[in-house]
Amino acid sequence: MGSNGVTIDDSTAETSVGERDMISTLHESILGLILSFVPIVDAVSTSVLSRRWIEVWSSLSTLKLDDSLLFYGKKMQKEQFINFVEKVLLQFTNSSIQIFSLCLTSHQYDASQISEWISFILERRVEKLHIQYADKLFLSSNSLFRCNSLIELTLQMRCTLSLPISVRLTNLQKLNISGIKFVSDSFTYSKDITLSFPILKVFEARGCEWSIMQNISLQVPLLETFSIAIWNRHSNESCKYGTIKVYSQRLTDFSYEGDLEQDIVLYGSTLIRNASIVIVIDEDKEDKVEKLGFQAYNLIRQMEEVKRLKLLFYKGVADLHKDVLASAMVPHCFLSSFKVFQFKGFNANEDDLCLVKFMLANAETLEKMTIYPAFWLRYSDIDIGKVKEHILSLPKCSSFCVVEFSDIDNS
Repeated sequence: MGSNGVTIDDSTAETSVGERDMISTLHESILGLILSFVPIVDAVSTSVLSRRWIEVWSSLSTLKLDDSLLFYGKKMQKEQFINFVEKVLLQFTNSSIQIFSLCLTSHQYDASQISEWISFILERRVEKLHIQYADKLFLSSNSLFRCNSLIELTLQMRCTLSLPISVRLTNLQKLNISGIKFVSDSFTYSKDITLSFPILKVFEARGCEWSIMQNISLQVPLLETFSIAIWNRHSNESCKYGTIKVYSQRLTDFSYEGDLEQDIVLYGSTLIRNASIVIVIDEDKEDKVEKLGFQAYNLIRQMEEVKRLKLLFYKGVADLHKDVLASAMVPHCFLSSFKVFQFKGFNANEDDLCLVKFMLANAETLEKMTIYPAFWLRYSDIDIGKVKEHILSLPKCSSFCVVEFSDIDNS
């Protein structure tokens, strides 16, 4: 780690014992516990008090770095934050870190810089790792899949990750990934990839792109919750995807969202009690609805003992063109009683915007419109901020209508 960064002044002389404040007399383990509850920026700031405080904050087992946190009342500039992170990590060169969180939402960073930070943390025997980064990044699979200390792993990032033919993380209990694009390892190839997590209990993958043709076997004997939302950007007839196989005899909760482009095969799934299956019907696959129904049947029949089943075939408003809305008669309820409108799975395309415009222009009694962006927008290049501005600028028939936008994470 580089040495350039936020200046940490350790020249301040320690006060005498008689003048020392009560907090400074506490044992270092207690001081460390206190600092673990404050933002890392404030924890590092205590180093100006004395040399002893430097030793206290640098012994923390939890690091949460967030470029949106305030520093002296305002956000850090990009270079200032980078230098701060470098300075902090330098203090942990010879230490382990149990919990590490890196949230980058305010600036764009050099991909190699972020990869270096993550690799550094993985070498510190981290147990709980949380990374949130919206820009594109290539993450080293070697350092990630060799970190056996991991207990919880959360990756919310537009990251490309190559899968080796075999992965085994013996201590991993919870895996939550979103926005990851999985690709085949260019150095090794096998028709089957095995991911072995002996004590994993929760597997959640949302908005990931499984751009591989190999079969993926999840060896997860203790898995209880399996949730996957598959998004294949370049899905077409010429691209054949492999099968995802889940081996677990303790699976009780199952959730799937996607176009069934990839088969999901469950082994030992007799304990599943709760299941949610959302089939997304693309515009270019409308003539294959019957086939999708058969595929959905094959998926459902693997859950013989399910007690609560939610099955939804989801289709957007792709057929709702401008001319259709222009010639449409306004329903009577729009003029008398229609008060609440919720638009879930908003894709921010022209057809969706036409529908929103139609509602705002014709619903005289509308009081509240809530728009829930489709989850994949988080990983797209669409500027959702500009889309919001455009919608808020649209004319409204109802003078007391409030337009709200749900967070993409909650969609």
